[in-house]
Amino acid sequence: MTTSANLVEPRSTWIKRIMMRGGLLLVGGIMLSALSGWSHRPAPAPAAAAVLPSATALDHQLASVRSEISVVKSQLDRAQAVMKYSTKYQIPADLSAAIYDIALSEGIDPPLAYQLVKVESNFKSDARSSAGALGYTQIQLATARYFAPRVTEHQLLGRDVNLRIGLRFLKTLMVQYHGDMHLALLAYNRGPARVNQILASGGDPANGYAMAVLQDYHPQQSLEQ
Repeated sequence: MTTSANLVEPRSTWIKRIMMRGGLLLVGGIMLSALSGWSHRPAPAPAAAAVLPSATALDHQLASVRSEISVVKSQLDRAQAVMKYSTKYQIPADLSAAIYDIALSEGIDPPLAYQLVKVESNFKSDARSSAGALGYTQIQLATARYFAPRVTEHQLLGRDVNLRIGLRFLKTLMVQYHGDMHLALLAYNRGPARVNQILASGGDPANGYAMAVLQDYHPQQSLEQ
């Protein structure tokens, strides 16, 4: 038979149970709080590997824009120069453009090319000399055929052919005389064989031609300032 004394738990046992329950509730609360906080953490920053492709694409776009700007600036500079020389020498814009472009393609400073054409033919396409020199650059057929073996007299009177062969001849002479512009121009006028002969004998081949070309020559950079 159970007595009332057996139904009543000792006070110490009761206190222990309460403490255990409280501890479990506390631990459970901490865990819930931690889980709640973890679910609201901010997303991590994108890795460098993910950002790199975008940065590379942007670099390519910037490089493309810079290239386009450079092309536009070059075209504007060319247009301004062509008009400047057209006005200076009172020649048609298409002739000015041809002299400018062909000079650059043949490695001749454009202002020097304009001066050469001015002195040689005064910008006349049909100019002929008593020695048989033809066109804008007053090039002889025999000399022209050194650069274009099958060129005809009719073709040599064509604007672009004449300018290209004449300026290529001048460039060849400038290389032959190691960049000495005076000797190159004298050889253009008198022929390299004659100039070399005079130099070999200790003479001076100057005849005023080089000075006539160079007296109003200013490098392109100075003209565009």
